[in-house]
Amino acid sequence: MGRWRPPPEKSSPYITLAGADALRQELTALWQLRRREVVPALSAAAAEGDRSENAEYIYRKKQLGEIDRKIRYISKRLDEVKVVENTPARTDQVFFGAHVTLEDDEGEFNVYRIVGADETDARRGYISIDSPLARAILGKSVGDVITVQLPQKLAEYELIEISYQP
Repeated sequence: MGRWRPPPEKSSPYITLAGADALRQELTALWQLRRREVVPALSAAAAEGDRSENAEYIYRKKQLGEIDRKIRYISKRLDEVKVVENTPARTDQVFFGAHVTLEDDEGEFNVYRIVGADETDARRGYISIDSPLARAILGKSVGDVITVQLPQKLAEYELIEISYQP
């Protein structure tokens, strides 16, 4: 019996200019650096003889497959994303690309930036526009109280600041 899973929901197509540039750089690096290293190593491993028991050949073939899969994904993703370069006309509300400061119910301040699904980074505070928190604060203004269902609990935040500059 297979382990079939339904395909995941499509993420929103929006991405920042910096995120699109990062994807292009990753695609270039995969083609020019990683793939060019793996192909000769795979050829050398294949020349060693019996491929069925050749661990180096099996490893390199798997590595090449992963690189090619990533290249296909990024190429398709770059074709469908919409780069958002301009700040919105209304900067007093939360939209894509906004830097927001939220105060939670314990008095702690958290700073987030709403970005595309391909550029999320928890360490930098970049959250996907598809995340529950981002969906809850979209369109809100300073002073609004937001209630959002997080995986662990129901959380309440107050929107303290909105900025479109880093």
